This record gives sequence, C-alpha cells and structure tokens, in this order.
Amino acid sequence: MQTPRKISNPLALAVLVLLFEKAMHPYEMATTLKQRGKEQSIKLRYGSLYTVIGQLEREGFIEAAGTERDGGRPERTTYRLTDAGEVEMSSWLRSLVAEPVKEYPQFEAALSLLPALPPKEVQLLLAERLGRLEEQERRMQAEIKGAAAINLPALFLIENEYALALVRAERAYVNGLIRGIETGELDGVVQWQRWHTDRKRN
Repeated sequence: MQTPRKISNPLALAVLVLLFEKAMHPYEMATTLKQRGKEQSIKLRYGSLYTVIGQLEREGFIEAAGTERDGGRPERTTYRLTDAGEVEMSSWLRSLVAEPVKEYPQFEAALSLLPALPPKEVQLLLAERLGRLEEQERRMQAEIKGAAAINLPALFLIENEYALALVRAERAYVNGLIRGIETGELDGVVQWQRWHTDRKRN
C-alpha cells in the first residue's frame, strides 16, 4: 500500500528526477520536460511548476544552489536535489512502479452510468469514440516511429509504448461493447432498451 505523501503531484516527482540529473533553474526544467515529450504524461504548466518547486523547497527536498542572469532578463534561481530529496524521489518512484493504485478515468465513470442513455445512442457515441481512438493510435504510432528514426533509445519511449497499449486495449473493448449492444449478447440490453421505451410512453 502506498504511503500518503505530503506532495503527490507527478510534476513534483519530475522535478526531483530532473534535479537528480543536475542542478537546473525552472525554465530549464520546463524546457527539458517539453523537449523530452514528458508533457504527454505529466501535466505541465509554469504556474504549477513554480508551485511545486516552492513546496519541494519547503519540505527540504530541493534547495537553491545559486542565481544567474542572462543579459537583461531577471535573475534565475538554480535548484539542486538534497539528500532528503533523493531519498523521497527513489521511494516515490519505486512505489509508483511496484504498487497498482485505483485511478478514476472519466470513461470508466461514464460506463458506470451508461444506462441513462438509450442503447442505440450509446452505439453511435461509442462508434464516434472508436474513430477518435483509431486516429489517436495512428498519431502515437507515427510519434514512436519518428523517435525511432532519430535513434532515440527505446528506454525513453516506454511511457509512449504504455499509452499506445492502453489505446489498443480500449479500442478492443469498445469494439466488443458495440458488438454486444448491437447483437444483444451484452446481458441486460433488452431490459435497458425496454426501460427507455417505457420512459418515452410515460
């Protein structure tokens, strides 16, 4: 079971990992994350970045290592990882890798409430979703091929491969769900349709 953490924003973990590599200022952190395509997996906003940096500094996980000025721009504070920060980073990352946690995807929530819509409409909506998933899969495959073309090691693409596997699994599931509604093989479809028919009559 994962230990509750004072800071749980994945962006904070990304900051700790970046500073594990070397000391950086916030702008360099943001630029590095974008260059590596990490904003596809971790929500990145400058306001949030400065917030988590402040939180990490207050907890003693990072500390200011100095300031620098580039031309007429404002001074930038460079941060480095503390020993406590390295311990927190390792513990947090190990926990995320080893321990599955219950997440609450919006699609799962929608599926749990699906009977509120008529079966025929649900089929159409799912078909629309399927088309978008297929487009998403094509785009992701192109991105992975593009990265492979520049000889980016597979290690740096594993989150993309994972995301692609999830999209493919969802496509297979949605296909099956559409088929189950259409053929009536999905247990409860008849009652579901009858309920909506009765509601229209009343």
